[in-house]
Amino acid sequence: MRCEITIQDTIKSIDFFDELDKNQLEQLSSISSVVTYPEKSILFYESDTNNQIMFLVSGLIKIYKLDKFGNEIFLYHIYKNSMISELTRLEDEGIYCFSNAEFTEDSLILKIDYKKFKELFLSKNILTIKLMNTLLEKTHQLQCIVNRELVFDATAKVAFMLNQDLAMFNKLKRQEVSFMLHIQPETLSRVLKRLTRNGTIEIIEGNISITNEEMLISTFRGVGV
Repeated sequence: MRCEITIQDTIKSIDFFDELDKNQLEQLSSISSVVTYPEKSILFYESDTNNQIMFLVSGLIKIYKLDKFGNEIFLYHIYKNSMISELTRLEDEGIYCFSNAEFTEDSLILKIDYKKFKELFLSKNILTIKLMNTLLEKTHQLQCIVNRELVFDATAKVAFMLNQDLAMFNKLKRQEVSFMLHIQPETLSRVLKRLTRNGTIEIIEGNISITNEEMLISTFRGVGV
């Protein structure tokens, strides 16, 4: 009984399921499990398939791919209270993994039997709109990654990360940030100095704060202030 309550409490902590009633929570708990993962462990590799839809309850996940030389290409982070799985078609029985997922903190994962989830919920139009909105958000995220990797110059890459993920930028070492953005550390330093000089950001004891958000956004949108 204690395990079931723990699963229900875990489910209720995730915004995606906040519209479920008591009976629906019980149903979902019966097809779910909660699993802990240590830092640096792998959740899945690119091209893996699984039959579970997964949510990050707590912790942090790094999503990345490898190029033909085995070099890591950072894509994005997944934060707590977020869906991890990437679905292409609701009709598919298995969920295909398009990238690698590594835990960068000790984490807690909610796993749900995807086939039963479709039978008990999606087939009854329960949580369908939420799922579609989540998938659309993931699509938009991938569009931003395409811009970052194929369109943005170094200044736009830095400005984009500052706008989208300032807390992570400040948390990481500068060398880690440059690695994620695929620019040289010296280039990152020059960009930060330029953004400081023009009043876009302020750096105090290594911690960055945004002083002109409009100017920062225009840096990667290409719109004049």
